[in-house]
Amino acid sequence: MRFIQTIIIFITFLCFLIDAATIPEEHRRRSPDDINGKRLEPRGKVRRPKMPGHKRKKRDEGMPKYFHEPGGSQLGNHYDTRYYHGIQDYADRKDTQLHMLRAYLTFFHENRLESWLAHGTLLGWWWNGKMLPWDWDIDTQVSGSTLKYLAEQYNHTHYDYVSQSDPPVKRTYLLDINPASVERERGNGNNIIDARWIDTTNGLYIDITGLSETHPEDQPGVWVCKNYHRYHTTDLYPMRETMYEGVISKVPYAYDRILTQEYGERSLALTDYQGHRWDPVIKEWLQKSEEELEEDRKEQEAADKMKEEQEKRRKAKEEAAKGKEEAEREQKAQEQERKDKEKAEKEKEKADKKAEVQRLKDQQRLMRDNIKKKKEQQLKTLVSNSDTNVNPQDKAKVEVGKARS
Repeated sequence: MRFIQTIIIFITFLCFLIDAATIPEEHRRRSPDDINGKRLEPRGKVRRPKMPGHKRKKRDEGMPKYFHEPGGSQLGNHYDTRYYHGIQDYADRKDTQLHMLRAYLTFFHENRLESWLAHGTLLGWWWNGKMLPWDWDIDTQVSGSTLKYLAEQYNHTHYDYVSQSDPPVKRTYLLDINPASVERERGNGNNIIDARWIDTTNGLYIDITGLSETHPEDQPGVWVCKNYHRYHTTDLYPMRETMYEGVISKVPYAYDRILTQEYGERSLALTDYQGHRWDPVIKEWLQKSEEELEEDRKEQEAADKMKEEQEKRRKAKEEAAKGKEEAEREQKAQEQERKDKEKAEKEKEKADKKAEVQRLKDQQRLMRDNIKKKKEQQLKTLVSNSDTNVNPQDKAKVEVGKARS
């Protein structure tokens, strides 16, 4: 049996040698010391040898930024560079946003396209069905399928708008779809905004963001935009039809949960913000007068001063507590040092007494030894003298002394 096993092992090894001999030279595994005849130095990352005619690909940095803003200030970031002619004042900006939003909602409603309010625009609807007067952003959202349909059917559409006001306002708006909207992941972050509705008169715009189920296998029912806002299907659908700035619009089904998750519960209760105050009678956000702003400024300065004083008192209290703790620690350390010193002195005193007792014992023992030796010497002296001169009684005493010794 052992002989047969030996034969099988030998045949297996022989087959392995034959297979290895038939592997092409370029496919054989080589050690790092044998690649192109050069030794590779281990430096964290393995350096691959350059092959003849091979060009290493550059790192894919994604698509360049599509939408551009003039910048220069925070307000400058709310204009499209192609149509920018300067920053508008408060009244003109509000008027532009009003007509721009109405035109947008009307266009989507007429063409039976689904879009809904989002972020600060949705918060403004919650308060009174209007835009927040301090908000330069108008944000809307669409589904990924709607975004694709817009790119195929309505990209670069110019929409001529005429208001119903007297006198009527005439504007032209551009629906511009970002070519990078087909990519539903964030990528390099240059193209978070998927589309814009742009006022060609001054460059103000509405941001249009697409929501998609980017990972339906792992996270079914989770809708995500490129700026990492996440929603569940039950948060969005069924959509609620409502009115916004006098035009039919849509809002997500669970708008209250969406708002509190994004802005907190305080956003639904704060009635004084960004130089405006909420008037519950007329249900409007009113811009504060210069006197009110000055009063707010003074109140804010007083509040900041009080806060600063409270902070100083808190720090002083902390310093005092810290000093007290340090003093207590120092006192405890001194007390412990005193106890240790007393303990050491007691131990030293005890050791000295013990040494003194031992010295006395040694001295007594030495005295006894000396006395004993002296007696023995005297006895020897007596014995060394003439035995004849010693009477029997003295001799007997000597013998007794020897016996005792």
